[in-house]
Amino acid sequence: MLLIKKNEVVAAVVVPDNVLFEGGAGETVRKNLLQKTDLHTILRLPTGIFYAQGVKANVIFFDNKPAGKTPWTNDIWIYDLRTNQHFTLKTQQMKYEHLKDFIKSYSPKNRFKRTESECFKKFTYDEIVARDKTNLDIFWLKDESLGDMENLPDPDILANEIVENIEVSLESFKGIVENLNKR
Repeated sequence: MLLIKKNEVVAAVVVPDNVLFEGGAGETVRKNLLQKTDLHTILRLPTGIFYAQGVKANVIFFDNKPAGKTPWTNDIWIYDLRTNQHFTLKTQQMKYEHLKDFIKSYSPKNRFKRTESECFKKFTYDEIVARDKTNLDIFWLKDESLGDMENLPDPDILANEIVENIEVSLESFKGIVENLNKR
């Protein structure tokens, strides 16, 4: 999404996870974003929301700014809607109510009065650029599913989710084959 108001570009862009941490060109893009825009918010989403199942996505929010000698980004707020969340494309879809806390926390009109919560944390520009490759792949919540093997879903639930993921993948591959055959 791109919004232009009073010659200022305000953007929200969906990017796959690797854009936040890969070296090379990815690192250059991140450094340019921090320098030349006010990159103020990252919404971390679960797998399969915008891309194929298994691909994690993020929405980055930034305001374009005129060229300057100092970086425009001061603080980056990261909202984790990924850890300990589980959505699927068919049976357990992400809905508007899952985004309500983010929308309330995001508060674009009062962005400089935001408060931290369990899912919403602020990181300074200096903290970000001190990270290896200016890595924006930041997480702080403990993934409860990794440490609690006692509370795994029932096997039939896991099996149904696997079948669902395979069916979605198969449909994607069928689309690719159809496109290749049209050439």
